[in-house]
Amino acid sequence: MRNPLRSAIAVAACGFVVVAVLLLWAGISVSGDARTDRIAVLEKYRRTAEISYPDFNPYSEAKARLGQLLFFDPTLSGSQVRSCATCHNPALSWGDGLPRAVGEKQEVLAVRSPTLLNVALTPKLGWDGHFRDLEAVAFGPIAAANNMNLPEKVLISRLTAIHGYGDAFNAAFGSREITRRKIELALATYERTIVSGEAPFDRWVKGDESAISEPAKRGFDLFNGKAHCDSCHSGWAFTDASFHDIGVAKGDDIGRGKLFPSSVKLRYAFKTPTLRDVARRAPYMHDGSVPTLDEVIALYDRGGIDRPSRSERIKPLHLTKQEKADLLAFLRTLDGAPEAVSISALPR
Repeated sequence: MRNPLRSAIAVAACGFVVVAVLLLWAGISVSGDARTDRIAVLEKYRRTAEISYPDFNPYSEAKARLGQLLFFDPTLSGSQVRSCATCHNPALSWGDGLPRAVGEKQEVLAVRSPTLLNVALTPKLGWDGHFRDLEAVAFGPIAAANNMNLPEKVLISRLTAIHGYGDAFNAAFGSREITRRKIELALATYERTIVSGEAPFDRWVKGDESAISEPAKRGFDLFNGKAHCDSCHSGWAFTDASFHDIGVAKGDDIGRGKLFPSSVKLRYAFKTPTLRDVARRAPYMHDGSVPTLDEVIALYDRGGIDRPSRSERIKPLHLTKQEKADLLAFLRTLDGAPEAVSISALPR
């Protein structure tokens, strides 16, 4: 004769197994702090729209082509050796791979060159957000004596002397006249076309379970759970485009605090960078002070410098060695497929 209690226990155990299997089939982790509904969370990272262009500077193929010519042309620097691409190299995920940018006179600048990947999605530019839009950025580095070191008048004179540029400006703007504003509009139009390629993570979002490893999937759960990375690195571009003190900067390096000196929370606050191509873009932070991704994870695990301005989102995480490894595995899935950049020759 069967024991009713033993039968009930067996049924309950069987039911638990069935539920667990269904949860795993649906992509839901059932272990510890990593318990996350992956299917719902993954939707936050799905690309849903194309890059848009502002009404005052709509896209045109001729304008984008002109912007590309300008972007890669060393004519835009005083010595005619450096170009925009010197600091924003497509082969280096549109950065330069240096801890901090180096200007024309080999002077090391205050901050590192940010990647231009998905820059169209960033409403305020610069590590401290002092540029109101992409059009406002161009002449900052071009005219700066410690960067590209080329006065506006000299640049316009040089470009005007090159017949091919007259044709290119005419195609883009309906006039051969070259002005600062047209240069800004053309460069910004091209830069908005710089978009990260499809990464293994994106294929996973689309349903390819083999696109990333099991450790990387656990790392994704941590990213959106115990590690709280998604509180700042959110959405398809993996950034909230905002400014936070994460406990790194020191001394007079106060970031957005220079623009808002009365704000306690903006002191030492810097732009949240995109995590696209992040494994290729060492070193890290606005000043290049953290050499590797492992050390970035260790920094967040410690919680950074404890001070009034530090974001309330930054605090010790107490990650295990395995959790750190899983998080690193996930971050490495965000590197997109490199794309070749083809530049047409300009008649001179």
